[in-house]
Amino acid sequence: MLLLTKNILTFNLILFLFGILGCSNPNEPTDTPTSGEVNIVVDESFQKLFDTQIYTFESIYQNAKIHASYLPENEALLRLINDSCKVVVMCRDLTKEEHEKFEASNLFPISTKIAEDAIVLLVNPENTDTTLTVEKLKSILLGNDSLWNQLNDKSTLGKINVVFDNSGSANARYMQDTLLQGKKFANNVFAVKSNPEIIEYVANNKNALGLLSVNWISDTDDSTTTNILKKVKVVAVAKDDASTPVKPYQAYIKTKDYPFTRNVFMINRQTRAGLGMGFVSFVAGDKGQLMILKAGLIPSIAPVRLVEINTK
Repeated sequence: MLLLTKNILTFNLILFLFGILGCSNPNEPTDTPTSGEVNIVVDESFQKLFDTQIYTFESIYQNAKIHASYLPENEALLRLINDSCKVVVMCRDLTKEEHEKFEASNLFPISTKIAEDAIVLLVNPENTDTTLTVEKLKSILLGNDSLWNQLNDKSTLGKINVVFDNSGSANARYMQDTLLQGKKFANNVFAVKSNPEIIEYVANNKNALGLLSVNWISDTDDSTTTNILKKVKVVAVAKDDASTPVKPYQAYIKTKDYPFTRNVFMINRQTRAGLGMGFVSFVAGDKGQLMILKAGLIPSIAPVRLVEINTK
């Protein structure tokens, strides 16, 4: 009788365990802040920076895999809304209308400012026009000022061709919204397909003016950066005729003496403690912020340095 009772208890325990397993949802996410897989979309302006961030994160947390797509800003936002990715990196926060779209689905994305960035202007090495004012650039983008000064002592005036990385990119949106107040670009403004294509176009066209994120040309310890700077020249920009033109060095980005600066955000729709949240925390933490500092951007949170002082 005692043996029969034990067998019944054992059988009931097995049924109970199978019941628990049967009730579990096979589609339930299994990723944690440091393991699993997650899809993210990064504005293509920051590909160099986030290649490094992802490589470092995955080297530390070897059970984590971050699948990154580098796309224009408008496509990144669309994928976040459609739940094709959990995290995006953009040069702006969500608007009130965009927040309302998420909230209608009972979703509350978290925005984390990770850096301050700048848009750099590039010209061909043979171009002697290496300073511009904000008003001059505005006039160029509207087509009211379409000629360079002499490219060199022997050349004639050249028509300015302005090139962006993509028609839906953050750089194009920033200039159109912030500088032109929504007005359309002139016919001399066009887009290629990537930031490397901007660099090659400017390097091969004397009349070109290229616009891209400063992190492409700011890390002078990187061989890619030094090769880029051999092909093109960086333009110094003044806020007005009375101001001193400055290049997009970190100090001038921080003080806003360089006029074309903007904030960089990571927006996470994965509000639970998953890999998306873990990666955002990493980029906003000490190691991630140090990489942002080295890339020539301004970290949103100053990395902590511990210094031991010997008073003896």
